[in-house]
Amino acid sequence: MLQRLAAEGLGSLLLAATVIGSGIMAAQLSAHNAAVALLANTFATEAILAVLINLLGPISGAHFNPAVSVVQALRGEMKWRNASAYAITQIVGCCVETLLVHGMFGLPLLQTSTHVRAGFAQWLSEAVATGGLVLVVIGNRRASDAPWIVAAWIGAAYWFTASTSFANPAISVARSLSDTFAGIRPTDVPGFVLAQFAGALLGLGLSRTAVRQLGETG
Repeated sequence: MLQRLAAEGLGSLLLAATVIGSGIMAAQLSAHNAAVALLANTFATEAILAVLINLLGPISGAHFNPAVSVVQALRGEMKWRNASAYAITQIVGCCVETLLVHGMFGLPLLQTSTHVRAGFAQWLSEAVATGGLVLVVIGNRRASDAPWIVAAWIGAAYWFTASTSFANPAISVARSLSDTFAGIRPTDVPGFVLAQFAGALLGLGLSRTAVRQLGETG
């Protein structure tokens, strides 16, 4: 279990570091052109997801996301106490990375974001992004496909959702601690987290319906 938690903590740290760090770098190099910055942010996130899932998936399952861990507990794929330990480790790992990223870019280590992300459109986007992620995770039949299929979903959702697809409560909390391109106001985080868990539950329900229908047709 300690090895699995270490993998989740490291993976969460590196994932969040890539999301926030690439956002900072992209904003600097693009002269704050939002479209170019988001494109660079997307590519970096897709790349690190593929690498981390391939590297750490055999150890911990490569959740890096409390919503995914909760869904797996609801499915009976892991015990609730383990899912809780995963979630805490993921949140801590994501939050610690803000110190690392700010240090690498010479920014104040402790920050809070002022980037406004609120409203029904944002919440609906997060529910869709997280629900789709859960569908992808559960629906994937071959472990070897997980790195590219998860990365592809998140990369696509960056562009077809109004929220740019956080799809992860731990990432949402961490991004509130960085007043940079990828940030979110702390007061907006609860709405995102609630929407993400609602989307995850919807994705779980849809996946069960799809599995049952496949069984009947099979």
